[in-house]
Amino acid sequence: MRTVGLDAHGIEIDGVPQVVLCASLFYFRLPREQWRARLDQVRASGYTCVDVYLPWNFHELAPGRWDFEGRRDVAAFLDLAHEAGLSVIARPGPYICSEWDGGALPAWLGLDPELQVRQNEPRFLEQVAAWFDQVLPIVAARQHSVGGPVIMVQLENELDFFDCTDRPGYLTALRKLAIGHGITVPLIACAGQGDLYGATGDAAGVVPACNFYPDDESPHIEAEVRRYRDLLAERDLPLLVTETNRRHRTLRRLLISGAALIAPYLQSSGWNFGYTPSTGNWGDPGNFMSHGYDFGGYVSSTGQERVEYAEAQVLARLIDVLGPRLALAAPGTPAVEVLTDFRTSSAMGALDLRDGGQLIAVPNLGTTDGHAIIAGVPVQIAAGACPLLPVGLPLAAWGSTHTLTFASADLVGAAKGVLVFSSAVPVTVVIGDTMVVVPIGERASLADLELVALPPTEAALLTSIQPDGVLEFAPQPVHKAGAMTEVTSVRRRSASAPAAAAGEYELPPPLESLGVFRGRGAYSTTADLTGVDELLVAGAADIVDLAIGGSVRPPLVTYGANRRIDVQDLTGPTPIQATVEIWGHANFDDTRLPALRLGALRGLGTVWTIRAVHDVSALWTVSGHWAGQPAPVRQLGGWSSTRGGERVTYTRLIHSPTAAALLLRDLDEPAFVRIDGADPVTVSAENPWILLPAGSSQLAVTLPHDPSRAGLSAELLTLEPVTGWSCTVQDDELLTAFAVSSSPGQTVELPTELEAGEEAWLDVDVPLSETGYVLRLEGTQLRVTGWSGGECIGRVWLGDRPAFSGGDPDLLWIPPGWAGLTLLIRGVDGPAGPELRTLRLEPPII
Repeated sequence: MRTVGLDAHGIEIDGVPQVVLCASLFYFRLPREQWRARLDQVRASGYTCVDVYLPWNFHELAPGRWDFEGRRDVAAFLDLAHEAGLSVIARPGPYICSEWDGGALPAWLGLDPELQVRQNEPRFLEQVAAWFDQVLPIVAARQHSVGGPVIMVQLENELDFFDCTDRPGYLTALRKLAIGHGITVPLIACAGQGDLYGATGDAAGVVPACNFYPDDESPHIEAEVRRYRDLLAERDLPLLVTETNRRHRTLRRLLISGAALIAPYLQSSGWNFGYTPSTGNWGDPGNFMSHGYDFGGYVSSTGQERVEYAEAQVLARLIDVLGPRLALAAPGTPAVEVLTDFRTSSAMGALDLRDGGQLIAVPNLGTTDGHAIIAGVPVQIAAGACPLLPVGLPLAAWGSTHTLTFASADLVGAAKGVLVFSSAVPVTVVIGDTMVVVPIGERASLADLELVALPPTEAALLTSIQPDGVLEFAPQPVHKAGAMTEVTSVRRRSASAPAAAAGEYELPPPLESLGVFRGRGAYSTTADLTGVDELLVAGAADIVDLAIGGSVRPPLVTYGANRRIDVQDLTGPTPIQATVEIWGHANFDDTRLPALRLGALRGLGTVWTIRAVHDVSALWTVSGHWAGQPAPVRQLGGWSSTRGGERVTYTRLIHSPTAAALLLRDLDEPAFVRIDGADPVTVSAENPWILLPAGSSQLAVTLPHDPSRAGLSAELLTLEPVTGWSCTVQDDELLTAFAVSSSPGQTVELPTELEAGEEAWLDVDVPLSETGYVLRLEGTQLRVTGWSGGECIGRVWLGDRPAFSGGDPDLLWIPPGWAGLTLLIRGVDGPAGPELRTLRLEPPII
């Protein structure tokens, strides 16, 4: 029978205990032509498994329109993984995070005010069921129990970060859907911050897993990980680390602490094509994800193997040499005394191996080579290393009657009469009372054994030990790079992409309501600005290019926060135009800014004219601490007591004849605001505004008491909405269709300049390449979108811009064999004039 078993001893696949090394590899972030090569590369690293998200909104392009062809053919990807000899952990969500547009939740879900994402709620679960109806049959047909590669299926993702009101009900509903589609392999759910109940609701049949992202330099990793290993062992479950850092020193520390599955996130990097990256919360807050999706894993986005790749191979060899005795090992305490002259773990880890012996991890957290004393014997430990030292290891499995007292390095090869170690410093080996130090790259004899010390770069290539003791190695990889080409001229199209009319509206609608889930839209109106000094733009996202009275303004990137716009020099009927581009929907749920909430929509929001500004800082009544009756009247935040940090509530009746906005100035900590007794709304320094209806409102503002703060100032802005908007839209499919079409134009030499707000479509002659190109752009105050091979490859922003994360934000990637290159460049108002200076085509190192 083909089975996957999980218990406190670890993972068994078809009855064979295994330690599973797993690399993230995402088909949706790679060209289909590169899938097999990347899978083979992971297998050659020694890892035996890949984990892969299956993004819902990558396959449902619009409500009820599904696509599983071409680069979306996930079935073909899973089949290729199987052919490459890899197991798969499939992660179909429904929510995946992954710095992906909306965390893979379709944008149109936010249009239903009754639908509650990631909740045990009928409308949401109905949508999830439609997704699972499409994807789970593909997974079920390829699960291990029927001869396929899928050994586990993950339901949800880091739910312990999200305020789910019925965790048991929600996870039970997802499990029921999975079971209904014939999923028989283990169902798991990962905790992002250690809350096992928060991740699973303790739902029956859902195995909790852990994501660990520690500081790689922390001395406390082992203690934290062992706690979770023990908690799960009490449930007769293994410790599954479904995400973690990429550094192999840290991965070794997880292994020594009892992890049965070790799955560093994004070992094999990729690309955010098109409009697929999220708007994230890694900034202060707020950021955009770059086209490159690369956090320094062992394979770069272009496929280059980094130093960590060889370290992966060494760790995989050690795991392979020890086999089931390591897979069935139990965490213990070191059997010998270990003293170091370098910074190391605060709770040094050890594994008691099945059939005798131990592994002891000795991490050197310093930056220089150090020394340790193990059982009274001095040894060397390389800087940044974490050797897994065999102690008291019987050698009978390799035809020797001896026991290896200890060695100061990884055991990466063993055969009759031969032991092979990997280390960057000389290796000390002790058998019985005899000791020998083996220099790197040399051999020595001890008892009836030949000892070989290899540097990690050579140990990574070790393939076998022949009966005569000869070591065999894989060929040393040869890396080369082609010549860089600088583009000196482009062809500027005479036409621009068409836009589809989307109707007339009293107030600006969200783009999703206009059928734009990825792409952009344009809003225009004419407003009488007589007597108006400022506008207030509320709820705009993601990028708003605003022109008022023909004057182009710097882009608004507010993540939905309110912004005041100076219009005091304008009067009378004034045209207002706004182009709003979706960068990506939020992949997390961050209350600090409206557009960073999961499910938040995109668009211009609401534009208000500010008719008057009133100071409402005073005359707030105080409730809390020892304030009695009649309630004291103070400035907002001005109550003083000895109870620092305790919350105090201030109330006041606010009246405005029109809609209004309350601005809480000098807010340095979140406040809770109730309007007429309704549920509290969190207000933060990033968006210290509350919108109020016309009429009278009873406000209650709750703040932590700060004895050093004299009080807050508050302003009430009376508002009138700007109305009468017309809309046009350009979704990603319309823009792509225009980009890949042929269009006449004229040759333009670089550098070329634009006006702020001006757009140009440029065709670039790019020769076909078997290796692809990194397209590096240099210029100022431009946003650039690129297309190649019939697909939008990504976007960059040159010059003054918001924060970016994920990879190099100044480049695009043209995959191997993808033909043509078209760029849409848009001038952006800022400290310099918009200019495209150079385009460089750089073949990657392969």
